[in-house]
Amino acid sequence: MRVIVHTGKGGVGKTSVSAATALRCAEQGLKTIVISTDTAHSLGDSLEAEIGPEPTQIRDNLWAQEVDARYSMDKYWGRIQQYMTSLFTRQGVEDIVAEEVTILPGLEEGAHLLWINQYFTENKYDVLVVDAAPTAETLRLLSLPDVTRWWFEKIMSITRGAARILRPIGKVLGRTSDSIPADDAWNQVDQLFETLDKVRRLLTDPEVASVRLVVNPERMVIKETQRTYTYLNLYGYAVDSIICNRVIPDEVTDPYFEMWKRNQRDNIAYIREAFGELPMFTAPMFSQEITGLEGLRRLGTALYTDRHPEKKQFDGTTHQIREVNGIYTLSVPLPFADKEDLDLYRSRDELTLRVGPYRRNIVLPYSLWDLEIEDAKFEHAALNITFARVGK
Repeated sequence: MRVIVHTGKGGVGKTSVSAATALRCAEQGLKTIVISTDTAHSLGDSLEAEIGPEPTQIRDNLWAQEVDARYSMDKYWGRIQQYMTSLFTRQGVEDIVAEEVTILPGLEEGAHLLWINQYFTENKYDVLVVDAAPTAETLRLLSLPDVTRWWFEKIMSITRGAARILRPIGKVLGRTSDSIPADDAWNQVDQLFETLDKVRRLLTDPEVASVRLVVNPERMVIKETQRTYTYLNLYGYAVDSIICNRVIPDEVTDPYFEMWKRNQRDNIAYIREAFGELPMFTAPMFSQEITGLEGLRRLGTALYTDRHPEKKQFDGTTHQIREVNGIYTLSVPLPFADKEDLDLYRSRDELTLRVGPYRRNIVLPYSLWDLEIEDAKFEHAALNITFARVGK
């Protein structure tokens, strides 16, 4: 099964692009499901169909689903959350507040994508298209912070040990052990982390999954998408294309749009600078809202022409960040470049590379902002830039 994840800034048209991509795959004979993991669901509106938390068939080879966060939470977190809620409640915390504080940070959003594991395991579909939440939060939260995992594993080991003692004592005293978690509740936690790890491995395998960044040709949107792309590289997710949506067509000659068209041309050129060799698909701004199968079919045709959207669109990497013992190395492939033609400029959160007449702009992740460039070497057809703390 191929997994295609669309993400980007809110309002750029991810849902329409996801629905159009899924429809095109289905009409090419592939069993396809498109799911929305955005809490502000609009996938049903885009398809002009009633869909819910379970897959709904829209037409031949096409299913759609708006993932319900509460259902996912109950499925993967229910037993242990009940225990922790009762524990907090006995300490005088209100029930509703207790329920909220027992959700690990990021778990509610991350639980959306646990469906990927189910569909991959069942192998019922050829293509899974994911309409992800704005930016890459949902993807990044799949790999829960190491501190959170460490904290929870410590709590689990302590409470598990206490439960082994308290459960038989409770039976002797004639008290119920409902508030003491059974081993299968802890097993549910182990399974949760195991499943999250498995989904992350799937999404970081370019032979299985592709992340596609949806942008509009607007400078603010592009800057946020650059930052998202850099974080995706940092976490190892495979981005294989940029989808530039709502480009004003050349046939629009009204003088009112002339300045917009000029700005869009400049921004499209900037997208090519920012994302290197990543292929870019473009779709025009249509004269009416894109909804329903006919409208989505037009969008899919404009985006992909004669190409197959389920195929991997890019094999290489445009840049990669590695971390070893607090020292980060940014590697930028520059085949056929001469190091004598290289120039490097750095502000706190950006790098600009010049190679002869060409320029490349890279937004740095937050973790590199306060680090200094320790070294920059051109080797193995790549520029490798090392960041470290001053004096390290």
